[in-house]
Amino acid sequence: MTTSSTPLADSTEEHDALSRLAGRLGVPHLADCVHCGLCLASCPTYLTTGVEMSSPRGRIAMVRALGEGRGGFSPEFVRHLDQCLGCLACQTACPSGVVYGHALEGAREVVEHQYDRPPADRGMRWLLVHLFPYPHRLRRVLYGLFWYQRLGISRVVRGTRLLSLFSTRLARMEALLPSVPRPSDWRSLPTVTAAVGKQRGRVGFLTGCAQRFLLPHLNRATVRVLTAAGYQVVVPAEQGCCGALHLHSGDLAEARRQAKAMIATFERDAVDFVVVNAAGCGAAMKEYGHLLAGEVEWHDRAETFSAKVRDVSEIVAGMSWNGRLRPLPVSVTYHEACHLAHAQQIRAEPRSMLRGIPGLRLVELTESDVCCGSAGIYNLLQPEMAGRLLTRKVDRIREADTDFVAAGNIGCLLQIQLGLRQAGSRTLAVHPVELVDWALHGMPGGEPRGNSGKPRERRTLNVER
Repeated sequence: MTTSSTPLADSTEEHDALSRLAGRLGVPHLADCVHCGLCLASCPTYLTTGVEMSSPRGRIAMVRALGEGRGGFSPEFVRHLDQCLGCLACQTACPSGVVYGHALEGAREVVEHQYDRPPADRGMRWLLVHLFPYPHRLRRVLYGLFWYQRLGISRVVRGTRLLSLFSTRLARMEALLPSVPRPSDWRSLPTVTAAVGKQRGRVGFLTGCAQRFLLPHLNRATVRVLTAAGYQVVVPAEQGCCGALHLHSGDLAEARRQAKAMIATFERDAVDFVVVNAAGCGAAMKEYGHLLAGEVEWHDRAETFSAKVRDVSEIVAGMSWNGRLRPLPVSVTYHEACHLAHAQQIRAEPRSMLRGIPGLRLVELTESDVCCGSAGIYNLLQPEMAGRLLTRKVDRIREADTDFVAAGNIGCLLQIQLGLRQAGSRTLAVHPVELVDWALHGMPGGEPRGNSGKPRERRTLNVER
């Protein structure tokens, strides 16, 4: 491994690594970048720093140089690459159609194999990628964290800032924790839940890794809404991780393994669609065809599977509900999760869901599609930049002055709620499907007081029915 900034062609191993990098990135395809700069205004890190190397154009220039053997895996190169959120806003803005996301994944894979990270950084990355994508491991850790909070230890740790003295990243991770639900709330969803009324279809449902424990009410709300829409919902008990975290972290081999397991799991059930309520997971699953493009026995299966993947908003947005939605007199603003708006190009559907709820007032959010700083585990690995982006996002949400901010991704929900809590805001972060569920089945805690001049209630993140 190397941390030098000198050309790497001096050793056979490094020359081979660069050859693989050029093949993975499609260096000729990256030449489609004409350096027009239209991506700059959409890039959160460039907007924050104003540094060219922190822009898509600058990163593409560095990656092209690396792939062509004109540079090395220097600390500066890796720092700028690590600082990229992978939000793909640049892809939306690019007039040349440069597929920046695929280039980023390929570059990060080679970096993880060739660059020797500092021990603390390497250890944190190892911890995160060996914890979050594995529900059984995460369950054990969260069980301990439940008692950590219940016994009041968390208040002592936060009050004394002891953890921040030991590790800024661990302190950030602890701060992101919502109130961990009771372990009794982690009960598995039924393997099959019948449709309400006439069945219009049969769908599989991805429960996710973290949200099945941290936001179990979100998954239950999703199933209730889907069954109310006339779908039989199948939840395979053996489902694991979708591979998104490993994909974005540069471990493409593990991402491929998890993708194959996911495909095989849902193939065993004859479903019309595979429904996802987390934007990051859905974006990764829709890219399985690209991820497994080089594997003959899996590519067609991956393409077939990906064609069935739907964000929950794509299913629910077209529902008429035939007058079944009750008035929900609340004000809501909408944050566009990056992997929903930019990776999946889903923008209208969540807004359609919200506008279809009687009594709900939707307030457009300024810079709604600028990243909140969550980006998978980015906020844990890059806490300083993530914090700056979160402050920007919270400022916009407070300007909207609504009861709720809706977002279609668990990472966004946890990140934004942290920022709102730190800012002393009464606005609550919720998933759009939760609001539909409340309109169908009633809001937990009774009818809220909205923005009609009366003071709003302060609410907590884990709203249970």
